[in-house]
Order: sequence, then structure tokens, then C-alpha cells
Amino acid sequence: MYTYAISGQDPEWAGFSWKTAEILPTAEIESAKRTLSEEMFQQEYEGSFLVFAGRVYHPFDARTHCAPLIYTRSTPLIITMDFNTQPGSASIIQEQRLPSGCDGIGVIGEVHIPRHSTTPAVCRKIIQDWGDHPGQVYVYGDATGGAQGSSRIAGSDWDLVKAELHPVFGNRLSIKVKTNPRERVRINAVNSMLKNAKGEIRLMVDPVKAPTVVKDFEGVRLLEGGSGEIDKKADPHLSHWTDGIGYLCAQEYPIVAPQRAALSKYQLG
Repeated sequence: MYTYAISGQDPEWAGFSWKTAEILPTAEIESAKRTLSEEMFQQEYEGSFLVFAGRVYHPFDARTHCAPLIYTRSTPLIITMDFNTQPGSASIIQEQRLPSGCDGIGVIGEVHIPRHSTTPAVCRKIIQDWGDHPGQVYVYGDATGGAQGSSRIAGSDWDLVKAELHPVFGNRLSIKVKTNPRERVRINAVNSMLKNAKGEIRLMVDPVKAPTVVKDFEGVRLLEGGSGEIDKKADPHLSHWTDGIGYLCAQEYPIVAPQRAALSKYQLG
């Protein structure tokens, strides 16, 4: 009957279609624009069909996402990790008012050990660079510990992280590890922080202090012909920093819930 209606052959029947964004309440649309990336908004609210090809983090543009960022001793330090031996990696992040004019997260540092790394080696580099941070320290990352991590040496990678970092940061250290989200959930969460459907940029990188993170955002590719998966074999040295950031974004800035714009989650108690 629907096919017949849209054909226009019978004047008593007609077929109509609307974009979801045209019939839902304005408040709901605005909330969706704040929490969804532009591509997700087009798919979910405007009926667009997504073809997965090219760069994973396509909203990232060094001209708009890179700028000198500040480090504040009184603000919690966020560390994101992805366990590998080649390379050893971590990103150092703080919530702040970004040069984009939005409240968000800034990558203010990184760890990059190109070869023969271990989880303790990454942690020792973190301590060397950030061990005198007096505030809270939150660590996010791969809940499984990573297939190429240091768990073969002694205990799990997260046991090694605690063993290295706790003596330095004490009770100010919190390991924020939950079950890993699906890969596409991580990607969507990061992309919505890079640029949401309102055009807001809530994730930026200091290109001097975290140059490898910039390369990661620019270089990670989607699997050709896939359904949105990361091509891990295209360049084995890439994706580790952005994967770590993805665990943070999926957990604390999920696209399925409105963002708290005025108050940092770390102040909620």
C-alpha cells in the first residue's frame, strides 16, 4: 500500500516523509546537537546514510584543534593509556576552557617510547614529567590490559600501573577502568568531542607538547570496505594515543547522554 501511495497513481492516497529533526521538540534537537558529532546527527536525525571510509577522526583539523594549552596544578590530571611495547604510549589531559571558547579537555602532554617499552617504563616517564602534580590523578585505558602489554612480566598491566604510580601520587590516584566499550562507541564519542553538530570543539591538542597525538588523530584510518572499524594494520604505530583518549571519552563524555556544561564531573562528589 505504501509503494502505491508514493507512486501518486491514486489521488486519495499520498506518501509523505519528514526529517526527524523537523518534527521533534527544539530542546531535544539542541541537546542532540551538543552530544552528537555532525555525522551522527545527520544519520540519526536527518536520515543520512553513512559510508565508512577514510580517516577515523575526520573532524580533526590541526588549524582548529591545535593550540598552546595551559597546565593548572590545582586541576585534576587525566592520564589515558593503551598498553603496547612498540610504541609505549600515554596522553596527559586536563579539563579547561579551550582556545575554541568551549569548556572541554586539552591534551597537554604525552608519552611516546618508540620501541621495547613496558608499562613500568611508561609510568616512570609519567612520573618524571608529572610526578610533582599536587592534585588528583585519574587514569583511564584498556580494561583488558592490551595483548602486547607487560602482563607477561609480573601481574596485569593495571597492577603494574598501580605499583608504579601509587607510591608517588598516593590516595590522590584513581584508576577509572571499566569494561571496554565497543570500538565504534569510542570513535563516536571522540568525534563528538572534536566537533559536535553545533560546531563546538571540546577537545584540543597542544602540538608542541603532544605532537604524536596530533599525528595519531591525523593518521588513523578506517578499514576499507568495513563497517567503521579501525584499520590496525595500516600503521601499527598509530591509534594507541587516540584509543586511550577514546576510553576516556566513551566513559565520561558519552554521546548517549547530555553533557554537563557548567560543572566539571570531577567536582560532583
